Amino acid sequence: MSGVRIDAWLWAVRLYKTRSAATAAVRAGHVRIDGEPVKAATPVVVGNRVRVRQDGRERILEVTGLIAKRVGAPVARQQYVDRSPPPVPRELLAVPYRERGAGRPTKRDRRQLDALRGRDRR
Repeated sequence: MSGVRIDAWLWAVRLYKTRSAATAAVRAGHVRIDGEPVKAATPVVVGNRVRVRQDGRERILEVTGLIAKRVGAPVARQQYVDRSPPPVPRELLAVPYRERGAGRPTKRDRRQLDALRGRDRR
């Protein structure tokens, strides 16, 4: 079997809700095959490594099957092997919480926020 369009494959394996969303992601440069930027019509074949930047996370998928029609999640999951690194724990993504009505942040609070965000000026 020859290759399937990358945008159709991404939609069929349920990484994107619509084919147009998959096409937009490819055009925006969020999808690469074997490290190379691709166009929406680029064919994907078994054995390719597809990198997808999605929701602030990079997914690395090894293609094991080719489908062009959207299928159920269990069948879609069989079309690739997920080689992605584990996601960052929620605790590390947490934003400091301030009580409602606590007023404006003090200079000390702002410095702590800047340090947390990596904008430390020292």
